[in-house]
Amino acid sequence: MFYQENSFIGYSHIQHLTSKTDRFNKEVANFIISSTRVATSNNKYDYGNKFNRNEMRNTKIQLPTEDGKIDFDFIERFTAQLEQGYMQKLDAYLTVTGLKDYHLTDKEKEILGQFERWEWVEFNLKALFEIATGRDVIIRDTQKGNIPLISHQHESNGVSTKIARLPNRRLFNCRDTLSVADRGVFLATTQNEDFHIGTRVKALTFKNGEKSVEIRQFIVACINKLQVLFLDYASNATDNLPNLKIQLPTLNNQPDYATMQTFISAVQKLVIKDVVLYAERKLDATRSVIN
Repeated sequence: MFYQENSFIGYSHIQHLTSKTDRFNKEVANFIISSTRVATSNNKYDYGNKFNRNEMRNTKIQLPTEDGKIDFDFIERFTAQLEQGYMQKLDAYLTVTGLKDYHLTDKEKEILGQFERWEWVEFNLKALFEIATGRDVIIRDTQKGNIPLISHQHESNGVSTKIARLPNRRLFNCRDTLSVADRGVFLATTQNEDFHIGTRVKALTFKNGEKSVEIRQFIVACINKLQVLFLDYASNATDNLPNLKIQLPTLNNQPDYATMQTFISAVQKLVIKDVVLYAERKLDATRSVIN
């Protein structure tokens, strides 16, 4: 079931429910939809067992009432307060991550404006990183913990599970090391927690120390441009990894980490700008309903 904010046409096998009350609105519709999903959760409706008109007529849902009548005022207040809580959590998240202010600084505007004039130079990975190779980790023999285990996969930013610290295995510093999965799923990632690596995974540790998350994200994107070279399972980047080349913006023929930092910061602000503006509009609208 869905609520449509605009007039619509239904294809075959689509039923429509028209309200018999003049108190029908988006808040009431969403409340009814939620109640209906609860009431029908055990029926396992699918293509063979359809939620047709007869089934709808025989379905009973629970709604709040006052004096024996549906309490539409309560439904509207309750739904609006839920939405306000969601928006406040979104607002808090943006504040914690430092992304609430989406206004570009003069430096960020300058960096974006100069993008097409950046000087790019190729660097071998071995010139930038110390490279370590992962070994087999039998997950069933590990203990659950809070350390990410980076595996040979594309999903979940490369994290297959979280485990307790492994003895006699290096725990990589997430602030100075990237991971690269190999063989058919070539993927570079950066983490926000120190991590272990498993088989078919390389750890790339910066030779010149820790880097901000923005710089790491920039370089990860540059490495992942090489994915087109290793698309099939037989393709193995391990032997070639030290000599693989990536292009980076430079200053005096050295990686320009300051530019990378500012560029990613600007991109983050541009990405979240519409989200923040949407959240602000929804909060204003919700406050007007509650008040």
